[in-house]
Amino acid sequence: MSEILYEHPLNERVRNYLKLEQLFEQIQSSLGDSFVHSYPLFFNAFFSILDILDRHDIRGDLIKDLEKLERNLTNWGKSPEVDGNALQSVLEKAKSLSTIFRSKSPLWAALKKDKFLDGLRKRFTLQSAYSGFDLPALTFWFNQPPIIVREDINRWLVEVNSLERALTLVLKFIRQKAEFENIESNNSFYQDSGEGLLMLRVKLNKGVDYFPSVSGNHFRYSIRFMELCEQKGQQYINDKVSFKLAKC
Repeated sequence: MSEILYEHPLNERVRNYLKLEQLFEQIQSSLGDSFVHSYPLFFNAFFSILDILDRHDIRGDLIKDLEKLERNLTNWGKSPEVDGNALQSVLEKAKSLSTIFRSKSPLWAALKKDKFLDGLRKRFTLQSAYSGFDLPALTFWFNQPPIIVREDINRWLVEVNSLERALTLVLKFIRQKAEFENIESNNSFYQDSGEGLLMLRVKLNKGVDYFPSVSGNHFRYSIRFMELCEQKGQQYINDKVSFKLAKC
């Protein structure tokens, strides 16, 4: 039976990482043949990424995590059971990305100087303010030859490419910190210490009619299982539940 994966961050740093990862996925899903209809998804996601970068020290957080990953990889490389070639490849990626992020200014700083993007960004911050009559320049732009539109998009995305690659690498190793274990709860409630944890990953069979609601932090967390309800929107259940949990 197929499963649904739910992930919950236990600190602000990983919360931002997961937000950015999802925004990059939205960008990729918008870049199809129907871009003339999906452009709001692309620009909303792209400008949301820039907003997160403006509000948080993502570069500083990634430098620390990449440096930590480098140390761990170096230590793991001393084990005879580790695939040395694969480890060296990942280590080189981590070092390369860390070097990029240590540069004086982040690559995406150049995007702030793009006058076309700046004009769009100001309009996209207003709810439903990106209709054709609000932004004739945008209508003109995406009606240019596809090769011109694609070149502009690639030029913008290359500025945040290192960010996406670093997120992918760091999140991969966070997720690999723990294997899933089978858990049963008699009253649809589970809690435990979150000390040292960064993320919880919960798997449920796709056929069940409930979902997890996680609260807490890296000190302690709890998981309550809920169902949709017409009167309340959602409500707790009191049934016995089975789920898989990875404590990363």
